[in-house]
Amino acid sequence: MEMDQYLEVFIEESKEHLQACNENLLKLEKEPENIAIVNEIFRSAHTLKGMSATMGYEDLASLTHQMENILDGIRNLKIEVTPSLLDVVFKSVDYLEEMIFSIAEGGDGKKDVTDVVLSLKNVESGYKTAAEETTGEQNHVDEPAASITNYDDFELTVIQQSKEQGFNCFEITIQLRDDCLLKAARVFMVFEVLEQVGEIIKSFPSVGQLEEEQFDSEFHVTVVSMETSENIEKQINKVSEINKVIVNDFYNHSNKTQVHEQIQAQAEVAPTLAPQQKQMNDKDENLSSKSTSKNVGNQKTIRVNIEKLDTLMNLFEELVIDRGRLEQLSHDLKHSELNETVERMSRISGDLQNIILTMRMVPVETVFNRFPRMVRQLAKDLHKKINLQIIGAETELDRTVIDEIGDPLVHLLRNALDHGIETPEIRRQNGKTEEGTVILRAYHSGNHVFIEIEDDGAGISRDKIIQKAVNKGLIEEKTVESLTDSQVFDFIFSSGFSTAEQISDVSGRGVGLDVVKNTIESLGGAITIHSEISRGSTFSIQLPLTLSIISVMLVTIQNEKYAIPLSSIIETAIIKKSEILYAHNQMVIDYRGKVVPLVNLKDIFEVPTITDDDEDFSILIVKKGEKSAGLIVDTFVGQQEIVLKSLGNYLTNVFAISGATILGDGQVALIIDCNALIK
Repeated sequence: MEMDQYLEVFIEESKEHLQACNENLLKLEKEPENIAIVNEIFRSAHTLKGMSATMGYEDLASLTHQMENILDGIRNLKIEVTPSLLDVVFKSVDYLEEMIFSIAEGGDGKKDVTDVVLSLKNVESGYKTAAEETTGEQNHVDEPAASITNYDDFELTVIQQSKEQGFNCFEITIQLRDDCLLKAARVFMVFEVLEQVGEIIKSFPSVGQLEEEQFDSEFHVTVVSMETSENIEKQINKVSEINKVIVNDFYNHSNKTQVHEQIQAQAEVAPTLAPQQKQMNDKDENLSSKSTSKNVGNQKTIRVNIEKLDTLMNLFEELVIDRGRLEQLSHDLKHSELNETVERMSRISGDLQNIILTMRMVPVETVFNRFPRMVRQLAKDLHKKINLQIIGAETELDRTVIDEIGDPLVHLLRNALDHGIETPEIRRQNGKTEEGTVILRAYHSGNHVFIEIEDDGAGISRDKIIQKAVNKGLIEEKTVESLTDSQVFDFIFSSGFSTAEQISDVSGRGVGLDVVKNTIESLGGAITIHSEISRGSTFSIQLPLTLSIISVMLVTIQNEKYAIPLSSIIETAIIKKSEILYAHNQMVIDYRGKVVPLVNLKDIFEVPTITDDDEDFSILIVKKGEKSAGLIVDTFVGQQEIVLKSLGNYLTNVFAISGATILGDGQVALIIDCNALIK
């Protein structure tokens, strides 16, 4: 069966199932008694296992199978949900993600998952605590191999099948010398040797406890191999600082009767459990099948290459320009039949335009979804308590921007957690709650999307940044007083600039925020910082929607035409000159009981004045988030659909102009960026 044709579908669906696992595991951490959440995770793992096995990815199928065993134990109330258990399951999901991304990049999806599989098996086996294990070792120095008697069904099956295939099974006890300094390193070297001669089935203590050196001087390993016991003992003794090695044949050892009883009991119980297990599996399959059918039934999808959508958009842009020209001609000629045809074409092309635009739009949720898991792990690593709040995840953004914005947001979130949020002890001393809050917010404003990362941490020290900037030669001391806060904060984005007192694995090398700024600016966006000492910081990213076709209000300023996006406009108004007031040398008006500043576009764009004796002013009230302003223009021309064209490489960073358009009569109108005018 040719599988290549299904590979893309497999990868996409696997990513969706892993995302569902991550989200539900985070919910389970907050509600450990909720079995419904466990069932959801089980279904995702079960479906992923089936898909992986079908596609021939055995490592994926093996790891998901072991995850299933744990999840099954939880939902049958045999295994308790604990933070350490969730850490192991989260690590399993991380490994699965790495394998899926390997497959997506053309790899084979193989990965050494021995450590996490052993951890999962140990959880499933119900191992004792490290303290109890140590006591057990001390009581059995003479017969140490007898400690490994608690084998689960999976391990017994492997041992039994390996025997049928001619393999030997050994229980090995390794005793390190009392003066051994790096016990974990010696254990690793022993494991390396054993993996070359056979397959490790079980270790006692567990791999995690061995890595943490939570044992005295002995540990025990069960191995299946084609080698003889003498050869295995010889290979292990090549590792230095080993005092004694005891290799016992699994079937000839003192626990022979007990193990055989376990195998016999397993064989007897299996037929009894089979119908119940089959019924449960069938139920899961049915649920999974219904879920898939429901999705397919309600929403049939097809994947289209983004380049084809770009080409379609470019062709439609040309169509819109010609449509504008036709509308202008029909208006000038006053031909009734031509007018009707052009109006009908305008309606149809308008509907077509909406479909093309929505095809490219994706909710930022697709990026935001991966952050809760990242924040959880990072908070544990930093020993901090973090509450991540996500607002506006349904906000839509162009697909090309979505693909690029993920990494900058990761940098900013890591920065907020490491530099922004204080440790619980410091927060208590400052009269704050131990748990810090990080808010990830997205919203539309005009033809832009704003993404904000806000924290209630320590804030950014202006003095510390200035001192660092002076030391690095970025500014002179005599110019320091004239700098605004925003100008000072901009130094953070300089390459190699960092205020961290010590370098950590998370941040401190000054190589993150300069990349963030460069990436955002390459997308036509901008980033600003607002911060208050001990109150917190807000990083605000402004991104264009990259919608090439937008609705605008055409206005005139003297003899020049300008376009203002309708999405930025609250309303239009005519006011008298006498209604204009002044506050702090700024023109303002009383707009519905609220003071709104006025911006005279004639002054902003330095338009030559022809006449200036009007008593009435045409005003456009525009908004940016919660802020608003009034733009003074000469006349309103009317609403129109226009194609947004960039000003090219020679005219970059033009203040308050986001692009230009060609009107129906062939004139060029500049498109005003209202967000830049509102401070």
